[in-house]
Amino acid sequence: MPLYFQTPRFVIREFKPEEEKDFVDFFNDERVLVHIPKRTRLENTEIFHTTLADYKAGKALGRWGMFHNGDGDYMGSCLLRDFYDYKGKIELGYSFHVKYWGQGFATEMAHILVNYGFMNTDAAEIVAVTTLTNLASQKVLLKAGMTRGENFKKDGEELAYFSIKRSEG
Repeated sequence: MPLYFQTPRFVIREFKPEEEKDFVDFFNDERVLVHIPKRTRLENTEIFHTTLADYKAGKALGRWGMFHNGDGDYMGSCLLRDFYDYKGKIELGYSFHVKYWGQGFATEMAHILVNYGFMNTDAAEIVAVTTLTNLASQKVLLKAGMTRGENFKKDGEELAYFSIKRSEG
């Protein structure tokens, strides 16, 4: 089922093939990469192509672009995906261009994706992780109704862990 949400300020939708450059170039900004995994240009290109293939397969989970309503500017991306091998848990993730930080876009997007995740999957819980120093994203997740849990360790890195159960959403 294609995901498409429009708010008064932005649109969340599937990427179009011609938006590959916007997606890949987004990861050139070191300020954006402080709190997300660093990947090569080729890895980001492969992620983009996998994303397009997931749309064709009709998957409910995936990665989507966020675009400004005023000028169509590419703002960043958001995703819902299985949370590793934890059955019944879906992970929310996102990243924005720096010029869109601190304006409430992430909180709006998080509310939308939490609702979408519960309405379109049978997940019992939606989770998110951030670096311990990403206080802005931690505030976003709390505003989206998530609760802070015990830290989560991945590949030797300790991350802040947030979750919301279906009954809370």
